[in-house]
Amino acid sequence: MSVTTPSETVALATPDDPATAPASGRRPRRGLIRGILGNRKAAFGAAVLLLFGVVALAAPLLAPGNPSLITAIASQPPSLEHLFGTTAKGQDILALTMHGARTSLLVGFVVGAAATLVGLLVGVASAYFGWVIDDLLSLVTNVFLLIPGLPLLVILAAFLPPGIGTVVVVLIITGWAGSARVLRSQALSIRSKDFVAAAVVTGEHPLRIMFREILPNMASIVMSTFLACVIFGIGAQAGLEFLGLGDASVVSWGTNLYWASNDGALFTGAWWAFVPSGLCIALVAFALAMVNYAVDEVTNPRLRTTKKGRTRA
Repeated sequence: MSVTTPSETVALATPDDPATAPASGRRPRRGLIRGILGNRKAAFGAAVLLLFGVVALAAPLLAPGNPSLITAIASQPPSLEHLFGTTAKGQDILALTMHGARTSLLVGFVVGAAATLVGLLVGVASAYFGWVIDDLLSLVTNVFLLIPGLPLLVILAAFLPPGIGTVVVVLIITGWAGSARVLRSQALSIRSKDFVAAAVVTGEHPLRIMFREILPNMASIVMSTFLACVIFGIGAQAGLEFLGLGDASVVSWGTNLYWASNDGALFTGAWWAFVPSGLCIALVAFALAMVNYAVDEVTNPRLRTTKKGRTRA
């Protein structure tokens, strides 16, 4: 199972492109949120994510009890009694899928938020201070970018104690560098704006300039980077657990696929053992990608111009 980094999945235009540079004012466009809410792609993606979120939160009510409980009803295809069928151990796959959503979505969003935060701090600090600090931070970022992601994930996960915390730490370590590179490029373009230079001349504190002058104008690209990091977190966690490098006792979409593989579901034709979890991962990633594309469509003038041109034609 391949694992991609956020820098490979983020659907953004080139940050240094003047067409995508933020306005010269101090605040981001007021119509950003309104434009995203009115976008059909964003509405579809948000609806899918909301549905999965509700299922994850209500899993203990919809499927009470221990979803990992082993019963004598083994390898049963979908039926009225078990809508998604049962595993080779007699576990209800619908319950495993709903409870697995809690862990997978939690890990994905925690990793996405943490990796974006680390990348944002490194990228903005590197762009603002420049000189030696920029060289050092860029060197560290390049080192993490040059290290192959999947082997590093496997090595870290194999030597650290198993558990959800280990998975989260490993994914943050391997996922922040791509975000830092993208955010640094955007911060560099904003650093050269007149209002930032005026803030420097008036003697404002560097932290205030970074978080009050530069950061608000990066709202769209930070949001897109966060969504890409969430996709990375969910997919990478499932990949690690499918390889047996996670905590097999925790119910998640990745461990569901791991146990389905261990039980030989693919060879015995028990497609219902692995299709639900795999389909859930694909649907959540697709929904996040749709929201990501909507953000890019709303904030990128070229995409808006192209869309208007096609509509008129």
